[in-house]
Amino acid sequence: MAQNRPTRKKKLGSYPHLMVVFSITLSLLVIGLFGLLLIHAHKLSNLVKENIEMQVYLDRDLPETQLLRLQQDLSRKKYVAYKNDQPQVRFLSKEEGAKQFLDQTGEDVVQFLGDNPLRDAYLLKISADYTDSTQMRRIVQELRAEPGVFEVEYVQSFIDSVNKNLRKISLVLLGFALVLTLVVTVLINNTIKLALFSQRFLIRSMQLVGATSFFIQRPFLRRATWQGFASGTIAALLLLAGLQYAYLQLEELRLLRDERLIGILMVSMVLLGCGIGFLSSYRAVRKYLGMSLDDLY
Repeated sequence: MAQNRPTRKKKLGSYPHLMVVFSITLSLLVIGLFGLLLIHAHKLSNLVKENIEMQVYLDRDLPETQLLRLQQDLSRKKYVAYKNDQPQVRFLSKEEGAKQFLDQTGEDVVQFLGDNPLRDAYLLKISADYTDSTQMRRIVQELRAEPGVFEVEYVQSFIDSVNKNLRKISLVLLGFALVLTLVVTVLINNTIKLALFSQRFLIRSMQLVGATSFFIQRPFLRRATWQGFASGTIAALLLLAGLQYAYLQLEELRLLRDERLIGILMVSMVLLGCGIGFLSSYRAVRKYLGMSLDDLY
């Protein structure tokens, strides 16, 4: 005589969670990879901008004290880029300039003219926040008013071209990011709705015995939030591991690393997982609470 096997009772909110965590992790991993692409692209654009030099040509025969004072004044300008906590201001003497001209063209301008027509100059690297065309023109006007400054020059056409191209690339990447976020949100939402589908009759049973909506929703919301947290954490750890591997394989990529933005991205992934999990679960449970018995079938 066959023995009846004990039936396993369903517990409210106890739908299988491994599949949900796996699906949410993959979705967050995709958006995290794109986020890393945006961060490194942003860092690359800043490096390109901060390698743009502005030449500040000086009056002839300035005394040493005025040269030092002018260098100090230039170093304190808010628009001067910094590297290793040092302002990117470099003095270029007219002798060094003549030597560079000789190396580049093969012509000795001093010997040809009998005198050095070049001027001493300070070479400034401008911070990426100040490299748009309008601010560059303001910087030129400000520097020209400095005592001892003869002329200020920079390659305006190159800067305009860089800004224009970076603006286009940023808009394209931002558009992709918005679309990708929407797709990931829909995927996570559908994953949780499918997971809750098996619980729809249990939800109705609890409703029929007088359980309040909050009592029914609470275990689902708690589990979905923890699933989002676990998925976001796993995805963040996988991204960090992959990023470290990429840095080992390509050392130059470390130049584009931005610890602050990467940290913000990791935290955002965890919060996004929690937020989407909570809201998707809330909407799904509310849907089943409001459905008729016929619709549940």
